[in-house]
Amino acid sequence: MSVAHLELAALENGVAGVRRSPKDDGRVELIIRRPAEGERELLDEATLDTEDGLVGDRWGLGSRHKSAQLTLKNARFAAIVAGSPDRVPLAGDQLYVDFDLSAEHVPPGTRLAVGSAVLEVSPEPHTPCRKFRDRYGQDALRFVASPVGKELNLRGINAHVLAGGVVRVGDPISALFD
Repeated sequence: MSVAHLELAALENGVAGVRRSPKDDGRVELIIRRPAEGERELLDEATLDTEDGLVGDRWGLGSRHKSAQLTLKNARFAAIVAGSPDRVPLAGDQLYVDFDLSAEHVPPGTRLAVGSAVLEVSPEPHTPCRKFRDRYGQDALRFVASPVGKELNLRGINAHVLAGGVVRVGDPISALFD
């Protein structure tokens, strides 16, 4: 079955809503664990670990850069690009948050309190790949790689776990500023 992908104009129209994402008191909207290639588990609660990232996620099972243990994605944009709630997890990110993930608000090095865990935003960009294009379309791929897409980190951000803890759907997310 073929899925209709959003065109560029529809994606651009969603930016105003993304820009209204909370800067202070955000919220975890969705937690996804990927136990194996192509599998997704929607969780109510997950453990975040300094060595494994999201415990039980396949990303923690293989070699990878520690700076990219976790990916966070703006839930508002995820809903737009997916077109329907059942397609949101296809992006492959673990934490979907209603929170401003823009480069200006959470630059690399920013610490984030998420549930009882503390994360640090990585300087390693979270870039779109062929799977993202296949799932959401060529216009979505171009849009997240555009200047606006990069400014707002629409593909998401990479992070690593500084202090392990538990995160639940509905938990707060906030930036920890010195």
